[in-house]
Amino acid sequence: MDKVPMTVQGYRALDEDLKRLKTIDRPAVTVAIGEARLHGDLKENAEYHSAKDRQGWIEGQIVQIGDMIARAQVIDVTKLSGTRIKFGATVSVIDQDSEDQARYQIVGEHEADVKEGRISITSPIARAMIGKESGDVVEVRIPGGLKAYEITKVEWV
Repeated sequence: MDKVPMTVQGYRALDEDLKRLKTIDRPAVTVAIGEARLHGDLKENAEYHSAKDRQGWIEGQIVQIGDMIARAQVIDVTKLSGTRIKFGATVSVIDQDSEDQARYQIVGEHEADVKEGRISITSPIARAMIGKESGDVVEVRIPGGLKAYEITKVEWV
């Protein structure tokens, strides 16, 4: 059983999602199924089939999130330090071609959100940065070719 690395915030978010699914969403869909049954013939009852589909999705999410929580390797980023990039690091980079600056935190797969500056540990750019330090240049193969980034700062926030 492989461990799933995640930050403390990522673990809390998963735990909150699981609690919401079990205490709010699951009971609500059960009520919706009961109400839809009262409308008659189940073969042609769109509300019933929609509620049953939603129930299946909720149960699947509960199993999936429960599995991730069970396999969680929670890493408190605030207790990490050093100059080398590893899981949890917040890295500032400059695109060598466009000179655009970006800042990314390397997080677990389920926590990734590029718009929020969080990239997955399994993403090509994160894999290229692991083990590097400020001042290093990393090359990342993207669909459009090769992209080079200079690492300007490594933080543990």
